[in-house]
Amino acid sequence: MRKTERTDDGRWIVVEGRRWRAEDPSLPADASTRLRSHLGRARAAVRNASSDGEREAARDRVQLAKEGLGERGEAWWELTEDDRAARAAERIAALDELAPPAG
Repeated sequence: MRKTERTDDGRWIVVEGRRWRAEDPSLPADASTRLRSHLGRARAAVRNASSDGEREAARDRVQLAKEGLGERGEAWWELTEDDRAARAAERIAALDELAPPAG
């Protein structure tokens, strides 16, 4: 298993010496869980895509989930908490429309 460290300011995680933007710590647990679920399903869709179009659509879903989590797009620490919550909610709504959760 890879060792993950967090920088002192909490903005980055370090995995095997490489720095990645950390998930927004202010996200409510339910939003974070939903976005991670969408992210996992989108990554699986990228792996299982049978055409370039399917792969591109799945990658777009990965992007939306990562933006919602604060890992891509405008840095979460540069936004107000209200803006961060709105971004997460918008990405969840878009993902739910593109790939509705089962059940």
